[in-house]
Amino acid sequence: MAQKLAQIQAPVAEHIRQFEGHFRQAMRSRVVLLDRIMDYIVKRKGKQVRPLLVFLSAGAVGKIEERAYRGAGLIELLHTATLVHDDVVDDAAYRRGFLSINALWKNKVAVLVGDYLLSRGLLLSVEHNDFDLLKIVSEAVRQMSEGELLQMEKARKLDISEQVYFDIIFKKTASLIASCCSIGAAAAGGDAETVELMEQFGQKVGMAFQIKDDLFDYGQAEIGKPVGQDIKEKKMTLPLIYTLAHTDSSTRRHLLDLVKNQSHKQTAIKEVIDIVRAGKGLAYATETMEEFRQQAIRLLHQLKPSPYRQGLEDLVTYTITREK
Repeated sequence: MAQKLAQIQAPVAEHIRQFEGHFRQAMRSRVVLLDRIMDYIVKRKGKQVRPLLVFLSAGAVGKIEERAYRGAGLIELLHTATLVHDDVVDDAAYRRGFLSINALWKNKVAVLVGDYLLSRGLLLSVEHNDFDLLKIVSEAVRQMSEGELLQMEKARKLDISEQVYFDIIFKKTASLIASCCSIGAAAAGGDAETVELMEQFGQKVGMAFQIKDDLFDYGQAEIGKPVGQDIKEKKMTLPLIYTLAHTDSSTRRHLLDLVKNQSHKQTAIKEVIDIVRAGKGLAYATETMEEFRQQAIRLLHQLKPSPYRQGLEDLVTYTITREK
């Protein structure tokens, strides 16, 4: 899969390489502790999917210029800030297999680091008058916050319908991916219609991405998060929601009891997984994910053919076939 991602990156590989230096420069601080933490964050960066989306989108719409680098930097700074704060909220000790900032330097430092990253992103935009890019990302951060709070609210009652689930994942995941694509288009000089097109494309990709992530919860092997983690956290995902809506009342009551009152037990988690697997929940979620993929491709094909457009199309396929 790493080789596949490298192939997708090929049209913008040099831009990704240069961006890493730009991003590190944007995070620099004269405070020794802060600079040490920034180094730690840079070294544990993941697959660089967000900058990849920005650069491929920019190339698919126009030219990849300095503004695309600033757009990618803005996305990474604000998103990293939200991840640091999320780890504090969740009391998470690890992020992508590495110790979290709060685990190493405690919550007070982690909150301040998140604030610093947020301010750096804001300044990066303000200093270059990139107010249109800042508006796009700020809207995504607002949506992400609302999505998290909506999910917390619904987790208490376990009354999530499909529509509410789609609303949550649209806000939590798809909004950020959409902002990457629309920022790339805007940075390349795309008109309002094209920027909107790329935003819609990113939304469909984000929905497919999150459903794939939810399907991992019912898999056989660990993929960065333990199997059954969503069930343990009482998160109602599409396979479970569909199963609850298409089973008899007795099984439904039993499933809700397992999730609501026994999800701290591994035996209960396994039973939930077994019931969902036995029904059509996984097949339905997979079909829905494929529908979002097809919608994304149809939108993408409104752009002229290019290696960048092909890279985006390959990335959509990668999103739903990835193994972790």
